[in-house]
Parts: sequence; structure tokens; C-alpha cells
Amino acid sequence: MKTLYTVIAAIVALGPLIVFHELGHYTVARLCGVKVLRFSIGFGKALYAWRSPRGDQTEWVLAAIPLGGFVQMLDERDGPVESSEAHRAFNRQRLWRRAAIVAAGPLANLLLALLIYAAIFMVGTDEPRAIIAAPAVDSPAAMAGLRAGDRIDEVEHQPVASWNELRWALIDRAVAHQPVELTVSPREGGRRAVTLDFSQFNAESAQGDPWEPIGLSLYNPPLGTRIGHVEPGSPAAAAGLMAGEQVIALEGLPVTTWEALVRAAQARPAMLTQITIASAQGERRTVALTPASVENAAGAPVGRIGIGPAIDEAALAGLVIEVRYGPLAALTHAAAKTWEMASFSVRMFGRMLTGELSWRNLSGPVSIAQFAGHSASLGLVPYCLFIALISISLGVLNLLPIPVLDGGHLLYYFFEMVMGRPLPLRIIDLGQRAGLGVLIVLMACALFNDILRSFH
Repeated sequence: MKTLYTVIAAIVALGPLIVFHELGHYTVARLCGVKVLRFSIGFGKALYAWRSPRGDQTEWVLAAIPLGGFVQMLDERDGPVESSEAHRAFNRQRLWRRAAIVAAGPLANLLLALLIYAAIFMVGTDEPRAIIAAPAVDSPAAMAGLRAGDRIDEVEHQPVASWNELRWALIDRAVAHQPVELTVSPREGGRRAVTLDFSQFNAESAQGDPWEPIGLSLYNPPLGTRIGHVEPGSPAAAAGLMAGEQVIALEGLPVTTWEALVRAAQARPAMLTQITIASAQGERRTVALTPASVENAAGAPVGRIGIGPAIDEAALAGLVIEVRYGPLAALTHAAAKTWEMASFSVRMFGRMLTGELSWRNLSGPVSIAQFAGHSASLGLVPYCLFIALISISLGVLNLLPIPVLDGGHLLYYFFEMVMGRPLPLRIIDLGQRAGLGVLIVLMACALFNDILRSFH
């Protein structure tokens, strides 16, 4: 069931991105007067086809292999074209028009991401403030003097408000292993500057959060073991546990924090377990239940009893900030966010080429599907943010100057502009073959990384 959910989440995420990309090509082609013969989502055998009854009678196709799409335009290089329609052939268009049609697909993906970010910024989201938990002893954060409850206000004198903003502000310097200056507000008041050393940062950490070894983890207020809610149909509900009661011990061992309770329950999947409970009036009782066995992120079975902690809303209020803007400000921030993410993707790919960053960071279809399923399980906003990120990645990837991709065609047009004539077909054919080889290698590397991750 989980696998089906992941697959559906991936299809729902990638489908609109492909459609939007191809609509970019289609729309600009029509605006430039080019005749569009076919608009296909997917490759291979057509599962569904419909032809427009009027105008250019474009054929709209849903094909069997949903790994992309294409817009087929009238082109004299593909076959004979009637003289009355030759002026509508793609190859007859002026250079700037051909370049605009080709670039429209990737730019449409960047535009989609911008619109998603703008909508999220206008609706508003609650994000955790940039407040850190206690850094591990001898970690770079601890050596820099950071302490639990410190709020990071600035990175290199640029303000940050939320935890996500902090991580994005740090990532470039972290990957480059460069030191960074932070402006910090301790819980006891005042402000101070600290310098954080990123020489130990490991962006290729396959397990957990790569920020944790640096000592940067999100602060969470300590939670007691009082039950806030009980999930209907859960082992806890079947055993008669109720909101307001407090868990005192599990299998006779005292538990004083929610984290300790979770760890103890996770260690007993499908095992009969004795839990000692105290009521709001202080009366104690012991109940027996069997934690459900579920898979964690690594695929290992863990126990789950189906209760949530009682949350002190007043204590949490100071740990969360609402990010919301008006329409114009939302568009401005969305444009800046899109540019930031796109340029970051380009820089990371450049670092892979120069060897500063390992190719193990490439993700393939399996990882993308897993991320889609995970983000969808977190809610609509995280899922939309994931779609925006993938849309940007798709746009940037297609703009890379690799033959076969849109960026490769733009590279051909650049040489055509410099030389004053199109490149010879033989050169273009060789370029297409080389570009296809590069893509196959990249896809194989990404798939290999997916397989490696599945064993961790």
C-alpha cells in the first residue's frame, strides 16, 4: 500500500511538470506561427489520442511511457512540406524564434515553480524559527560557542528568520567547506557573533541529517510523557489509554521524556508490552498492549502504539514564525526563491564536474518517487514545495548545454549566430549521439545511487 501511495504521489507530481514544460514549447510555437502536428505526454505507444477538429488539427496524445513528452512541429527536415505551408515550418523560422520556442519549455518549469512559491507565500506557512538544539560535545557548533536555545538571526550579516532559510543560507559555504559568520541571540538576551567551521561538513552523508555532525539541529522543547491524543483503532485505543493520562513506565522501566517513550515502544514491534499509566488524579494502573509493527525510513520494523504527546501551545508559540506576504511581495520573494534554487542547482552540478562534490548526490527516479511520497505524507504545502523544487530541477537540467536537451539546441543556435549559418547536419548528428550517451551515463549513475541508498 505504501509503495502504491509513493507511485501515485510521484505521478501526480511529475505529470503536471511534463505538461507545463511541453505547453511552454507549444504556446510559443503557436505565437510564432509554427504549425504543431502532435502534442504528446509520454513516449511509445499511444494509449489515447484526439485530433483537434479545427485549425492545425493538432494530435493530442497520452503515451505508454510517462518519462517525458514532446511537441512535434512541422519541419522540412522530417519530410516533404507543402509549399503553401513552408513558411510555418520550424526550420524556416528566424533564429530568435527557434531559440524562443526551445527555451520556452524549461522557462515554463521555472515559471511554474515561481507561481507555486508565490501561492504558498500568499497563503502563509508556519515555519520553525532558526533556534538550535544543544550541539554535540566537540562538534564545530559547540566549539564555536553555540548553545541550546540560541537563535541564529544572521548569516554573513544577511537576516534569516526560519530554520529552512538558515539551511539554505549556509549550504553553499558548507559544501565549499568555508567558515561562516553567524549573528546569534542567546536565550538570556543580547547578541554575539560566532564563526562556524564547515571543514567537517559531509554533504554526502547517506544516513540521517548531514547538519547534525556540525552540531546544527532544530531545537525542540522537552516533552513529558502525558498523552495528548490517542489514535482511533490503534493498540493504545484498544488498551483503553486516554488523553490526559501519563505514561510512567514501559516493561517496568521508568520513562520521563517522550523521546525515551518512543524509543522504548519502537524497540518492541509486535511484542506484548506492559505499560504503567497514571491518571490525572494520580491513580496508577498497568495495561498490556502489542505495538503495531511498521517500517521506518530504513525499512526496518519498529513498534508503534498510536499516541501523541500533550503539547504546550504557549511554549511553542515563540518557536514558530508565520511566513506570509501580500501579492506583490509574494511574487518578488517567489522570484528570488526560484532564482536562488535554480542557481544553487547549477552551482552544485558545476561542483560535481570539478570534483568538489561527489556524483553520489545525484538522485534517480526511485529517490524522487520516495521523496514525493514522503512530502505528500507531510501535507499539501510540503508536497507543493517538492513539486516546485522538481520543476526547477527539470528546467535547469533541460537548459544544460547537452545535445538532445533543450540547452543543447540553444548551443547549436549560439554557434549558428556566431558563424552566420546553421551547423552541418553531420555535426548535429554527432552531437546528438554524444549527448544521448551523456544522458545515459547520468541516468545510470543516478539509478546506481538509488540502489546504493536502498541498502542503507
